[in-house]
Amino acid sequence: MHLLDFLAGWVAGGLATAVGYPLDTIKVRIQTQHMYNGVWHCIQSTYQREKVYGFYKGMALPVLSVSVCGSVCFGTYRNCLHFLSQLRHGSSDVKPARLDVFIAGCSAGTAEAMVFAPVDLVKIRQQNQTHPHQTYQGPPSRGLSSKPKYRGPIHCLITVIKEEGILGLYRGITALWLRDIPCFGLYFLVYSIFTEWLTPQGQHKPGIYIGTISRLVSHVVSWWMCWHDLLDIGNSNGCHEIPNADGWHGTAEI
Repeated sequence: MHLLDFLAGWVAGGLATAVGYPLDTIKVRIQTQHMYNGVWHCIQSTYQREKVYGFYKGMALPVLSVSVCGSVCFGTYRNCLHFLSQLRHGSSDVKPARLDVFIAGCSAGTAEAMVFAPVDLVKIRQQNQTHPHQTYQGPPSRGLSSKPKYRGPIHCLITVIKEEGILGLYRGITALWLRDIPCFGLYFLVYSIFTEWLTPQGQHKPGIYIGTISRLVSHVVSWWMCWHDLLDIGNSNGCHEIPNADGWHGTAEI
């Protein structure tokens, strides 16, 4: 049963990533490249040169790793919460304190970022490859590459390690930590509070509707409270090919 749950989560996460990926590509390009006048201009330019494939560059690794990131996140959260309950009360059966839930959530965000950072870097590097599709016969565009540097996610990983070392895979992780650590802490805290409020007395587990509503509220609150968009720009620029091209040297300067 656990294997089926794992596979179902992987398929669901992969489909969710694939559905939203074209918009993520547009977001990353606008954040890291300064040649677009807006969202629609970026969409038009991308499709004109790169066709539909251009919106899905770098998608393979995020789809394949979504289950791993989820497992690390929720596994860390549960183990940390178990440890804190044992430490404070001598038993994990006791209802955890709000502070423990927040700390466990922050721990989950820390661990998830360590796994997610290399995946996100490879994704962003490939999303920023603007080489044209083989059917494109228009004139070359200024500032856009004509040939891809990376042939795929594995080649990108190997190239980054060769040129920048292992630490090169973790460019932008400071912004990622600043975003994800409080974000995950708030997410699990708000989820815990709302499921407790909405679950009827005598019922030990929340129903599917209560769980869905609680997750939705948790996502909105954690996204809004943690400067998500600002730190996401810092992470995207930190993962970009030439981090010092515009004179910035770290998250604080972005």
